[in-house]
Amino acid sequence: MRVAFLGLGSMGMPMAANIAKAGHQLVLWNRSRRELRGFEGTPPPFAGSPAEAAQRAEAVITMLADDNAVEEVVLRQGLLDAMPADAVHVSMSTIGIATARRLAEAFAQKQRAYVAAPVSGRPDVAEQAKLWVVAAGEAKALVKVRPLLEAVGRGITEFGEVPWHANLAKLGNNVMLAAMLETFGEVNALLRKGGVDPKRFLEAANNLFQSPVYANYGAMAAEERYEPPLFQAKLGLKDLRLALAASHELAMPMPIASLASDSLLSAIAHGGGGKDWSVLASEAQRRG
Repeated sequence: MRVAFLGLGSMGMPMAANIAKAGHQLVLWNRSRRELRGFEGTPPPFAGSPAEAAQRAEAVITMLADDNAVEEVVLRQGLLDAMPADAVHVSMSTIGIATARRLAEAFAQKQRAYVAAPVSGRPDVAEQAKLWVVAAGEAKALVKVRPLLEAVGRGITEFGEVPWHANLAKLGNNVMLAAMLETFGEVNALLRKGGVDPKRFLEAANNLFQSPVYANYGAMAAEERYEPPLFQAKLGLKDLRLALAASHELAMPMPIASLASDSLLSAIAHGGGGKDWSVLASEAQRRG
């Protein structure tokens, strides 16, 4: 499949490389030219603009930093207008539901196919092609791009034909991760204050929950190992704010999400913005 891949950050680069390894023909675009990593053989070419990248593609994938970047590239830099009539746009960024709806409406007006397919996982997981994909969009479009989603992940959960439902599900995942970091941080602080080794406690918790999330993020928090970041705190705060915006729009109070957001904001205020978002767990110690 001819694929335009836009956005070569810490997640986008390994995702694009895995799509290329699966045998698809890529053209790349990034805001700034980057040295390619993870590609085998002759590297894919770079396009000079989003519109140039999209104009001959069968599928156009964006993996960009935030809502503003997605709207800028897709709607204001000509990507949508340049897409062939039978192409599918796959938005894999974590964005808010209001932005997702605007994108879906814009693609519908142009009679172009649009799929939302945000991913869960960190850069190391992306390199191993073990991300989890949540996807929604027209059934025919989902079938067409499924080989691309399978190339980057270990599994896919589909949420029907309404694209923003996938975006809401992804935000829900991140709220649950943040809630875990908040609760682990509180327990971790309690144990430290009581003279209990948090690493020994983590061993017991891992046997109880048997969760890679507790094992990975719990270890970072127990060891106070927040650098180098696998997911920056400032990006985690962005996602929590998007989830809270959705909660306001849908009139669904989320007090735990609000607490986690405040804790993460406090960590950032104390210099943690560039650290891994597991630094959220350190805020309970500060409060103690």
